[in-house]
Amino acid sequence: MADRGVNSGEAETSVGTDLHLELSGRGSRREQLMLALREAITSGRLTPGTRLPPYRTLAVDLGIARNTVGEAYAELVAEGWLTARQGSGTHVASRATALPPPAAGDRARRSAPEARPVVYDFMPTSPDASAFPRSAWLRSARRALNDAPGDAFGVGDPRGRVELRTALTEYLARARGVRTAPHRIVVCAGFAHALRILGEVLEGTVAVESYGLAFHRSLLTGAGLRTVPLTVDADGARTAELGAVGAGAALLTPAHQFPTGGPLRPERRTAAVDWARATGAVVLEDDYDGEFRYDREPVGAVQGLDPDRVVYLGSTSKSLSPALRLGWLALPESLVDDVLAVKGVREMWTGVGDQLTLADFLACGAYDRHVRLMRRTYRRRRDRLVAVIAERAPHIGVGGIAAGLHAVLDLPPGTERDTVRAAGRLGLGLALEGLGAFRHPDSAMEPREGLVIGFGAPPDHTFNGALQALCTALPPAP
Repeated sequence: MADRGVNSGEAETSVGTDLHLELSGRGSRREQLMLALREAITSGRLTPGTRLPPYRTLAVDLGIARNTVGEAYAELVAEGWLTARQGSGTHVASRATALPPPAAGDRARRSAPEARPVVYDFMPTSPDASAFPRSAWLRSARRALNDAPGDAFGVGDPRGRVELRTALTEYLARARGVRTAPHRIVVCAGFAHALRILGEVLEGTVAVESYGLAFHRSLLTGAGLRTVPLTVDADGARTAELGAVGAGAALLTPAHQFPTGGPLRPERRTAAVDWARATGAVVLEDDYDGEFRYDREPVGAVQGLDPDRVVYLGSTSKSLSPALRLGWLALPESLVDDVLAVKGVREMWTGVGDQLTLADFLACGAYDRHVRLMRRTYRRRRDRLVAVIAERAPHIGVGGIAAGLHAVLDLPPGTERDTVRAAGRLGLGLALEGLGAFRHPDSAMEPREGLVIGFGAPPDHTFNGALQALCTALPPAP
């Protein structure tokens, strides 16, 4: 049988270099041979210019088919690891050089232990990763892939799979009061991806809350937009200020202001929608943890007041896991085509498997069950946090706790920076943020002193230890 190699002539010669190659690991023999050759090249055992054995010789040495060697050589030529020319054999390419050995300083840095490893993660942007519903997710994945139509595995629709968009339409209407339709939903790779797309669609100035994620502001400014801050108080953003800032859009967290914690009062919600109607602007509603309410009935989405003037942004980052990279936009009809034009003519961001799995997870009720379970878990942690602070540091106020996965600890004036530094210096293994990290640099508000404590991330078995370490870092009573 003729070789299907790069250089069929060399298969008839018996000269060549003996190679010490071990075929192991997963995959076919061809894949194992390619992996072994790459490793030999990158480690420096095969230097640039080295001539490799002919197909027949290496096949006999390794006890594999000659065509397997030819196919492996051909693929490595295509990747640039090898070169081949009729009559001169196959050689290691000149560009396929080994990595240089690390310098002494690099070796020291790599071998040195982390100075302050994180033991207790109080960062306010993550849920409990250990609580991901693996078994239920796997059951949905099996059903979804088994039932998926053949076209699911072709070129993807930039809107996202219709199964997921249909399931989201039903769920968001039922649980969050969102009024939309499958053709008005666009699936994205998480909230940041959704906001980056909107940044390319919008123009001019975007009003944002005086306290919020700097990362989100950077996505907007990176798209050429200007951000202006709105004052934030216990009732959320002061949306009455929208008329004076000259913005064409406003990014708000109405259900649970991030990070200060208050909901947007009904009259301020109405004011935001009235402003958008009067000016032709849009409200961008970040509903990042709207499912997690503890002390009152859920606050519905602002989008329900006017689906033509409010863009609803949601994701699985708090409810399930940020690692899924699944988010969505419920858009006004007028913005659908513009958003799709920015996203591209085909789906390049979110895998069809996860989309179909989430669609089934929503439709079968597993999502609701998981949210209810985690709502009880997070409420229990929140209550424990409040109780421990009241016992160990009664001079520290705790706010923003009616919903969500974080609380704000109010600190005495002038102590925030030292407290954050102490958490890192005392060997406590604490990761936490002060309120100052979230303040808009142009805000005219008087700065607040406090800590934003995410009680979602530490798993149950470490939570008491995490709280004790936190109390050790807090400033003493004045």
